[in-house]
Amino acid sequence: MSGAKTAAGSSPVKICIINGPNLNLLGTREPETYGTQTLADINAEITGKFPACEFEFFRSNCEGGIIDKLHEARESADGIIINAGAYTHYSYAIRDAITAVSVPVIEVHLSNIYARDEFRRKSVLSEVCKGVICGFGAAGYSMAVDYLISVTRTEA
Repeated sequence: MSGAKTAAGSSPVKICIINGPNLNLLGTREPETYGTQTLADINAEITGKFPACEFEFFRSNCEGGIIDKLHEARESADGIIINAGAYTHYSYAIRDAITAVSVPVIEVHLSNIYARDEFRRKSVLSEVCKGVICGFGAAGYSMAVDYLISVTRTEA
């Protein structure tokens, strides 16, 4: 359902994309693991691929900022995509914030967390997210958008 065509008179799907710590360094930080695209490149690609969607992009190195954005997005978004970075592996506070959100939340990781360091193989967020996409690089964000569009349109 790429392209997010909205039906006549329907409002655009509103998706909040939240990125966590160190993702501001994409393109230069460990490109063999995370790729060479910057976060701005990824955001522009998503916006261009899904012109009928309304996106809000947020990034923070701070756990509290991510939690605050999740709280805001529960009122303003049809769906949330989160790449919580290292917080994925231990932030029960972010996990609790996700459980307070009534819209679908998709966890995304650029790398395959299950093929990396032992401590990265456990996500405390996965159990409270609608789904997890990992290991497909920046394409994982588009996969998550496609899913959110399909589930939002079928529930409308």
